[in-house]
Amino acid sequence: MAEALLSLSLLLDEQQDLTAVERFAHAHDADALPDARRYRALIPSERPRAGQQYAFEVDLDACTGCKACVTGCHNLNGLDDGEVWRTVGQLHGGTAEAPALRTVTSACHHCLEPACMLGCPVRAYEKDPVTGIVRHLDDQCIGCQYCIFMCPYDAPKYNRRRGIVRKCDMCSDRLAHGEAPACVQSCPNEAIRIGLVSEAQVVEAAQASAFVPGAAGPDTTMPTTVYESARPLPRNLLPADFYAVNAEHSHPPLVLMLVLTQLSAGAFAVDALGRALLGGGAALRASSALFALGLGMAAMAASVFHLGRPRFAFRAFLGLGTSWLSREIIGFGIFSALAAAYAGTFFLPALAAWSSRLGVGVACVGAAAVGCSVMVYAATRRASWGAARTGFTFYATAFVLGVATVMLANPSPLLARALCAGAALKLAYEAGLFRHLGERRHTALKRAAILMRGDLVGVTVARFGCGILGGVVLPALVGFGGADGSVGGDGRGLPIASFVLVLAGELCERWLFFAAATAPKMPGGPA
Repeated sequence: MAEALLSLSLLLDEQQDLTAVERFAHAHDADALPDARRYRALIPSERPRAGQQYAFEVDLDACTGCKACVTGCHNLNGLDDGEVWRTVGQLHGGTAEAPALRTVTSACHHCLEPACMLGCPVRAYEKDPVTGIVRHLDDQCIGCQYCIFMCPYDAPKYNRRRGIVRKCDMCSDRLAHGEAPACVQSCPNEAIRIGLVSEAQVVEAAQASAFVPGAAGPDTTMPTTVYESARPLPRNLLPADFYAVNAEHSHPPLVLMLVLTQLSAGAFAVDALGRALLGGGAALRASSALFALGLGMAAMAASVFHLGRPRFAFRAFLGLGTSWLSREIIGFGIFSALAAAYAGTFFLPALAAWSSRLGVGVACVGAAAVGCSVMVYAATRRASWGAARTGFTFYATAFVLGVATVMLANPSPLLARALCAGAALKLAYEAGLFRHLGERRHTALKRAAILMRGDLVGVTVARFGCGILGGVVLPALVGFGGADGSVGGDGRGLPIASFVLVLAGELCERWLFFAAATAPKMPGGPA
């Protein structure tokens, strides 16, 4: 009993004590801090006018890389352990006689055209029409992390514990009350301040590609942060981690979703094409149609596991006007409904008359939905995810897996030859990435090739091994070697083995699609 009373007394005493933030706020309001006025001098004395907005101004000559701004941001914003909204990197360059070193502090750049906001499928971002500050709406977020793909400066950060993305909002509440943001207030050298920038000048700077060396070009999002230096910057200034090559997250739920939706779309497209050109010679049977539909539905279900807050997945339609992710979801939703109706024609005589039209409709909607998947990644403007490269890869996956699926029901030599040709072409295209290893410039595609030959070599070998055996060798036995597809007398052994191997190869390929695509970001520290 005495111990309980003592614990209660200690708890009450602790609750009477102000937190460090509250003590600082009280002292600041009472002008008890000697340099409180200095903090106010680092923010504008007036609100932005028409055509202006708030922006960070960073003095590269004054920044020493002490990371006080990182600590201040973390503490005053109450971030979780390991969560950072502001980072500090280094730029190296110059010559042996005149070496150059600059440290670069960065956070969200509150861009004129924020890619995070335009890509978000649930409209969890808003740009203040007066201040220009880009805010993230935590309550609206579903944790899809697409904004992380879209931002070329790695500003949004995923908080796994909360299941949402969060980022810097320039301490907008503090600014509204005349207080400097945490990073500004904590910098001992006054290397960071808040200024007013002209939107027209930001556009001109973006057109001139004027931004910090080593970062992604400003022409996409038009970042507003101003980096200043009284000393000229060497032309060869590069991030300290420029040559570091690290694998990215592989996103297994997205791997499953993309491969299986493309399989389903491809199967129905091959079916429709076979009915039109061959009079049903390459058509799906009822079991295969249900199989393709089932895998497509499983793919949609798998994508939900990628979300940090899956119970709010229904919000993903809100960004239809600007987000390709919303359009992809709607496209495959319509595809699934039509595919189910088409599969029903095999069992419901009343729908049999609509079979041909539904088949064509499913194929067209499936092709459009795959196109939305292409744009989801092409919109990020990553070199590894360019529209042409991603488009060929996704549609080739749909064709190869579609043919392999139809072959389960109809192992004809014609389909086997089509699979053999399609798989060989796709594998040759993927192998072409390794030619970038000989380039002098350290491009994003060269980094991808280095990863596939190095850290990801096991997945790479599995991808090409399964692809060659299942997509080329086994179909060639049926299509050109005269084999009837039988193993053990069941007549379907080779098509089944081919399908399993091709599917495994495509899953490995899509794993590499994510893991080998190095993301752009602000300059980092030494590797």
